[in-house]
Amino acid sequence: MKKLEVLGTECPKYKTLTENTESAAKGLGIGCDLVNITGINALMGLGIIMTPTLVVDGQVKVVGKVPDVAEIKKLLAW
Repeated sequence: MKKLEVLGTECPKYKTLTENTESAAKGLGIGCDLVNITGINALMGLGIIMTPTLVVDGQVKVVGKVPDVAEIKKLLAW
């Protein structure tokens, strides 16, 4: 099971990244634990300075942009 974290400030880009990540995981049929981290203090504590951010199994994969579902599938398929 993959651990997926979407970090952001609940802006439209953050919400779209969350939706695209969920769709990609479902499309691949993989089990995942999707965690949303939105508090500014939590983001600062993690050293995140640009959002939205996608973290897959502890590795930062996307920063400051919203990839489409196909791009996220590629990140998850490894």
